[in-house]
Amino acid sequence: MDEIVRIESSQRMSRVVKAAGLVFVGGQTSNDRTLDVKGQTQQVLAKIDAFLAQAGIDKTRLLSAQVWLADIARDFASMNEVWDAWVAPGCAPTRATVESKLAAPDLLVEIAVIALG
Repeated sequence: MDEIVRIESSQRMSRVVKAAGLVFVGGQTSNDRTLDVKGQTQQVLAKIDAFLAQAGIDKTRLLSAQVWLADIARDFASMNEVWDAWVAPGCAPTRATVESKLAAPDLLVEIAVIALG
């Protein structure tokens, strides 16, 4: 049976789960909700970088990403500007981006990723 490693777990969820050679980073949001979508996206991607490092890998191992935007018409281009600067060259994951009502009205973006461990 494969080992399952959980990082930063609570009763409700784990921030990261490593299993079957994969690393799952749950949906991340910005700690500073006063920022615009670019600032929030930068914070979210920095959190993802840190969680991937805790799992012993980096963003070059990304396989898939899910992005939720509170207002896709307003924020898609700005979020992509930050995303495009962050993704390692030649290592772009598959990605889906949708509009969604997020957990709080001042959250503008949430991102979850899956990577190869």
